[in-house]
Amino acid sequence: MHSTAKAWERELEALHEQLGELFRRPEPRQRSLAYLKGLLGTVERKNGWQLAEWIGEATPDGVQHLLERAQWDADAARDVLRSYVVEQLGERDAVLIVDETGFVKKGQHSAGVQRQ
Repeated sequence: MHSTAKAWERELEALHEQLGELFRRPEPRQRSLAYLKGLLGTVERKNGWQLAEWIGEATPDGVQHLLERAQWDADAARDVLRSYVVEQLGERDAVLIVDETGFVKKGQHSAGVQRQ
């Protein structure tokens, strides 16, 4: 694996050490790291079935449990992620804008295919 990819993986695992503490049970804690790696990885379609298969699970039940029923503190997760982003990217006058609406749409005739 390329050294940059290894560094990113180590960084994600270090961040997940903090996030993992928010899960009450070890199973969703472990699955959440695999799920994040799938979201950030080469899985073509990021849905429950494909991510479960990528993780190595026969069905999406575990992924669905993670997303729907696992007990964890969403507010604390937000705070951990915010602190991480500020530490890694923060500058006094920085602004972070996350906008996925600017990608080029395919087709010419369907509603909403023009660049938004």
